[in-house]
Amino acid sequence: MSVRRLSAVQPESFAFKPETLEKVNWWIKKYPESRRQSAVIPALWLVQKQEGWVSEPAITAVAKLLNMPQIRVYEVATFYTMFMLEPVGSAALIQVCGTTPCQLRGSEALMKVCKDKIGPKDTLSADGKFYWQEVECLGACTNAPMAMINDYYYEDLTPENLTQIIDDFAAGKEPKPGPYNGRHTSEPLGGATSLLEASLYDGSAAKPVKIPNAPEAEVKA
Repeated sequence: MSVRRLSAVQPESFAFKPETLEKVNWWIKKYPESRRQSAVIPALWLVQKQEGWVSEPAITAVAKLLNMPQIRVYEVATFYTMFMLEPVGSAALIQVCGTTPCQLRGSEALMKVCKDKIGPKDTLSADGKFYWQEVECLGACTNAPMAMINDYYYEDLTPENLTQIIDDFAAGKEPKPGPYNGRHTSEPLGGATSLLEASLYDGSAAKPVKIPNAPEAEVKA
């Protein structure tokens, strides 16, 4: 694993937004008070959702909130690659899968698009809107080549439609995630050959079931 370090340039301070702090406290309450440190990963994730990345002041704030040594939070933030340790694009963080199935299906061409339109990988674009990187398998091999952009998967990509996706993000649009070759999720390219009745998998045949002691809540069985 490569060495991961915090950005050399750090903000002067960090503050939880009220809605972020509310969600962090929700996670903390899932654990006994003596185990509140167990909420460190969701706390860091919520920080990243608020700021786009995890800064040193944010690590300090999480450590104080969870009553744990700052170095322990630092260890978590630098170990898990899902945490970005430097500012990322305000429009899109593009993570192109470069593992074998995607590489064989053209991921190198996707990376060239990113380099040509955004700049070097692992570097914030000149306009501050984009940041791209090569990552290991994202688990969508059937839909190779693909990329995770912000929180969603964009699959069955070509250099042409990735170019359009980047242009759309630059224009403030929200391109639709999912496959870009016309198929539904990861079904065969020629269409489904089994489970042809949608009710077998779309949940429409499920019946609502009352949850004991919770008369207002229902779940699908």
